Amino acid sequence: MPVKYKLLKSCPQTGARLGILKMPHGEIETPAFMPVGTLGTVKALTVEELTEMETGLILANCYHLYLRPGVEIIARHGGLHRFINWSGSILTDSGGFQIFSLGGMRKVDDSGVTFTSHIDGSTHFLSPERVTRLQNMLGADIAMVLDQCPPYPAPYQDVEEAVRRTTEWAKRCQRAHRREEQALFAIVQGGVFPDLRKRSAEELVELDFPGYAVGGLSVGEPKELMYESLSHTVPALPAAKVRYLMGVGSPDALLEGIRQGIDIFDCVLPTRIARNGRVMTGNGYLPIRNAIYSTDLSPLDEACGCTVCRNYSRAYIRHLINAGEILGLRLTTYHNLYFLARFMKDIREAIARDQFDQYYREMSPHLKTLYEGDVV
Repeated sequence: MPVKYKLLKSCPQTGARLGILKMPHGEIETPAFMPVGTLGTVKALTVEELTEMETGLILANCYHLYLRPGVEIIARHGGLHRFINWSGSILTDSGGFQIFSLGGMRKVDDSGVTFTSHIDGSTHFLSPERVTRLQNMLGADIAMVLDQCPPYPAPYQDVEEAVRRTTEWAKRCQRAHRREEQALFAIVQGGVFPDLRKRSAEELVELDFPGYAVGGLSVGEPKELMYESLSHTVPALPAAKVRYLMGVGSPDALLEGIRQGIDIFDCVLPTRIARNGRVMTGNGYLPIRNAIYSTDLSPLDEACGCTVCRNYSRAYIRHLINAGEILGLRLTTYHNLYFLARFMKDIREAIARDQFDQYYREMSPHLKTLYEGDVV
């Protein structure tokens, strides 16, 4: 079954959308947050735990899996789903962002990217065609084109060149793509320049991909500038196709992205901060390592119904984290992903009841105060 997006409802006052993304390995209701499983695992959690919290779609990274354990090994297992024992859906990122973040360790031209492995210093070359073939071998439900992600800030001419190259690479990925059941999504670039954002979107829409990602944001720019850039991008994308904002995971930014018409998101934020002892709650972040929680017998979040909050206290989880016990990282990770899953469910219900505009006006100032200045 090919990947299909069905728009169920739109908020009449905003751009928020309620939809269903149907994939070969199941379907998810959107808006949705996609946990990041870079190396074929969402760090600290089992696939059974992801299923328990009703996660239907995770992200893995082609660049990282190519370097280890190697795509050929995964293909011998019958693809990434069987390799990691995951029955849900998978989106594989091409690794464009990771490659371009290597800075002096890579060289890019129109043919592709030559880069030095961050693991062992070996030299590799990836072209749009090869990245597409690797993702075909991995067998994910959704694959991403190879794009060029410019840093922030970057001169206009550099970003314009990245837009040109991203479009040309998208065409080459499209021609190289061989799996009908796997959807290939394009990635819009353009930095923070409105005309380049519009140009990139229009060029890629003309190629008629089944879905479109907004890339090149959440790379260091202020949140307000990210929101402004998003406002120049989303209107140029087709309403009948799914829209994906890459690398965004703080609740305030998720809410704003949904208001502007984004359907799916991914970010390492909830799992990364969990491993550093920070948990998401309805009152903002809770730094569970702090001594103030050493005798606190309450749950991480009184309003949360996850298995962690039902069974473990702040004092116990603080003890685990500070003692270096692996269970502590597992519990904070589980809670953070559950928190975002519940948050997205609340938003979907607000859209379904035609109450999203009211929900947004009530929640947005509150969330901006709680998460101001945080990474997205």
